[in-house]
Amino acid sequence: MASSLSAIPHLIVMSAEFITGITVNAFLILINCKELIKSRKLTPMQLLFLCIGMSRFGLLMVLMVQSFFSVFFPLFYRVKVYGAAMLFFWMFFSSVSLWFATCLSVFYCLKISGFTQSYFLWLKFRISKLMSWLLLGSFLASMSTAALCIEADYPKEANDDDVLKNATLKRTEPKIRQINEVLLVNLALLFPLALFVMCTFMLLISLYKHTHRMQNGSHGVRNASTEAHINALKTVMTFFCFFISYFAAFMANMTFSMPYGSHCFFVLKDIMAAFPSGHSIIIILSNSKFQQPFRRLLCFKKNQ
Repeated sequence: MASSLSAIPHLIVMSAEFITGITVNAFLILINCKELIKSRKLTPMQLLFLCIGMSRFGLLMVLMVQSFFSVFFPLFYRVKVYGAAMLFFWMFFSSVSLWFATCLSVFYCLKISGFTQSYFLWLKFRISKLMSWLLLGSFLASMSTAALCIEADYPKEANDDDVLKNATLKRTEPKIRQINEVLLVNLALLFPLALFVMCTFMLLISLYKHTHRMQNGSHGVRNASTEAHINALKTVMTFFCFFISYFAAFMANMTFSMPYGSHCFFVLKDIMAAFPSGHSIIIILSNSKFQQPFRRLLCFKKNQ
């Protein structure tokens, strides 16, 4: 009971994150499904936003079930909820959310950066046609990661008191080995992280080169291309902060080193819940096509 009471402040924070995240991601799903029904097709960008919305919605639902039942109904959670199915969904939605965020960063980088290398131009003009394949590859990679985590068979009693209090070395060593196997599997997520960092770095270089060229040729006047670079960079840098914080919290959580129900345990959950909520908010706020419908949805539109 004491553990439940100490978790209440964190649950309030997570509840706010869940409500916000479910609202914004449901909006992304609905607005793009509406466009699909209306136009019978989606642009690559709309398809990507739809996939992002669905992946984040699923991730938030998994985190919400974990947080609620593990605090208020720990026995029911360990017996009925916690297990291979929950692990699979958690790993899948975590992985696919990170991969889709990387796809969005790659799209921004290719469309806005001003590099003229032949391979870059080849990708730039074909990224729209390749988007469906990138999304499919992200889906299959995430399914594989989740399946391998199940195969690694990490300890189902990892949160029990005997594990948390370092029971006998004989019982702990196999579980440490299994946890390490899960961590090795999830190191595959370093690949989308590396792509994300590379795209952010390329946008920075492109903006620097473009700004330097404009200053030399137009006396520092900012044009539409400069504004596009700056806006894209702001968006991607915000994505980057959410991406890194979620990835770090996710990997720390996978070590099972945080005592169950401790302050650090819930801080990790708070950070993880912020990613699918905050990331989608930035997507909506940075896209002019989403801003007006979202204001109407929240009843914030001013009376004319």
